[in-house]
Amino acid sequence: MAHDLIIRNGTVVDGTGSAGYRADVAVDGERITAIGDLSASTARREIDATGLIVSPGFVDLHTHLDAQVGWDPLMTSSSWHGVTTVLMGNCGVTFAPVAPDDRVFLAEMMESVEDVPRDAILHGLDWDWSTYPEYLDAVQRMRPALNIVGLVGHCAVRYHVMGERSLSDEAPSPVELNRMRDIAEESVAGGAVGFSTSRILLHVVPDGRYVPGTLAPLDEYLAVADGMNAAGGGLFQAVNDFATKPQFEIELLREMARSCGDVLFSGGAGNGSNAGVEMFGAFLADTNANVGRITMATQTRPSGTLCGLAQVSPVKGQQWKALMALPTLADRVAALKDPAVRELLVAEGTAKGLWYDPKHIYPLGTGASPDYSETNGRSVAQRADELGVHPVDFVIDRLIASDGLELFNTWFFNRNVDGLAQVLAMDHVYPGLADTGAHAGQICDADMSTHYLSYWQRDRQLATLPDAVRRLSAMPAEVLGLVDRGTVQVGNFADLNVFDIDTLASEHPTYVNDFPGGAGRLQIRARGYAATIVNGTVVTAQGTNTGDRPGRVIREFARS
Repeated sequence: MAHDLIIRNGTVVDGTGSAGYRADVAVDGERITAIGDLSASTARREIDATGLIVSPGFVDLHTHLDAQVGWDPLMTSSSWHGVTTVLMGNCGVTFAPVAPDDRVFLAEMMESVEDVPRDAILHGLDWDWSTYPEYLDAVQRMRPALNIVGLVGHCAVRYHVMGERSLSDEAPSPVELNRMRDIAEESVAGGAVGFSTSRILLHVVPDGRYVPGTLAPLDEYLAVADGMNAAGGGLFQAVNDFATKPQFEIELLREMARSCGDVLFSGGAGNGSNAGVEMFGAFLADTNANVGRITMATQTRPSGTLCGLAQVSPVKGQQWKALMALPTLADRVAALKDPAVRELLVAEGTAKGLWYDPKHIYPLGTGASPDYSETNGRSVAQRADELGVHPVDFVIDRLIASDGLELFNTWFFNRNVDGLAQVLAMDHVYPGLADTGAHAGQICDADMSTHYLSYWQRDRQLATLPDAVRRLSAMPAEVLGLVDRGTVQVGNFADLNVFDIDTLASEHPTYVNDFPGGAGRLQIRARGYAATIVNGTVVTAQGTNTGDRPGRVIREFARS
C-alpha cells in the first residue's frame, strides 16, 4: 500500500535537541507513520529533501491573528516562515466574550493597541459568537491554513463584566470577581488554552485610558487561576509593566506560576546595562526550580517600528503628512525628487527632527535580505554624520535611490544586542515575539523563526541546529501542552518543515493593501523553505501557498 507522502533523503532534526540523522519520513492522513529507510516504499506524493533539513513545524507563541484569520485564512506572513501552529489572543486583547453592543469597543481597542483597522475588524468578521468557545467555533469555520490555539483576553472579560468601570483601577465586586472566575472556567473548558492580560502602560483605548486589566489587583488574577484550574488548568500569558513597577510584576508572575503552574510572559535585553538580563535569568531559573513552570518570550533582534514611505513617516509634520497622503509610492518618490517639495520637507524635518532619535534608527538597506544591524550596525545619525549631511537629507536620498522601497528600523526594544544574545541562550526563553497580525503597518516581525535560525544559529552559532529547532518546536509545544505535536515522531501529527539551512533568509518587508476596505499592512516572505506541512497537507511549497487549509483549532491540551 502506498503512503500518502514520503519526504526522502533529508536530515531529520526531530525537535528533541538530539543530533540530526539521515532518514525518510512517511505521512498517511494527518500523522507520521514511518521514519527510516523507506526506499522500498512508494507514495502518492514525494518531496526530495536531499541536502535539506526535515524538522517539526514551528509554533509561534505570540500572534494577534484573531481578526486577520477572518479575511486571510492562509495566515500570511506566518505560513511563509515555517509556522504550523499559532497562539492567538495574547496581551489580553480578544473579541470574546462580547455582547452585541460591545463589538465596536473591542474593535476600536484592537485598533488602538495593535494597529488593526476598526472597520476591517467590524466588517471582515461575522461576529456570530458571544462566548470565547463560540469564537473558537467561528474560527474553525474559517478553515485556517495553520493550527490555532487561543487565549481568552482579560480586556474582553473585564469589560464584559464591569463595563466602563473596567478601565479604571477599581476592583471588581465579589459578584463580579466570581463572574470573571466563571468566564475563565467556561473559556478553558470550552477550548481556550488559558488567559492573557496586558499591564503595559503603552496599551490604551482610543481616549487614552489604559486597557481593562492594566491596573487589576492580584486577587483578580488569583480568581482567574481558580477558574482555569476548575476546568483542568490553563496557561497565563502576560505583558507586564516592568518599567514603573517591576517588583509587583515579578511577584504577580511568581504567584500565577504557583497558582496555575504555567506562565508565559514577554521580556528582553533592554536598552542599557545587563541588569535586566541578569534579573530575568535569575528569576526564570529560581521560579522554574522552586515555584512553577514559566517561560519568557523575546524578540530576536532590536525592533519597534519601520518608517519610510509605506505608512509611518520619517518626520511628523504637515509637509510630510501631505507627502504620505499622495496615492501611490511612485507619486511620493516623484515628490521627493521635486526640488521645491524637497526643500519644504527638509526645512520641516530640520526644524522638527526625525520622528524618533536618529541614533536609534537603522536603514534596512536594499540587499537580498534586510540588514537588521545586529553586528556593528551604523545608525542614520552615524551615517549622516559620516557624509556630512542632515539625517533628513540622508533619509530622503536613500528613499529616492531605492524608489521609495527602503525601510528604516526604529530600535525601541533590545538595543542591548550583546545582552540579547545572553537572553536567547537562557534555558527558559522562547525566541520569537513576532506580534504577527498586530501593528500591521508599523512593524513586521513575523519572520522571527527564520531570523533566529539564519542569523543566531547559522551565522552566529549561538545554538546548535538541533537546539534551535527544539526552541521553535518542542519547547513552545510543551508550553501550550500540545498533544502529539512538536517533534518528528511516528504517531505524531505531521506538522513538518523541509528547509535549506544554508540559504534560509528573510526577504524585505513590503506593504500591501489587502485588508477589508483597502487598508494596508506590511508582510514579509522567506527564502529556503521547500515545504511546510500542516496535519499531513502541504500548505506552502517553495515559499508559495498551495491554497490548502488543513489547520484546526486545537482545544485539548496536556496540563502538568
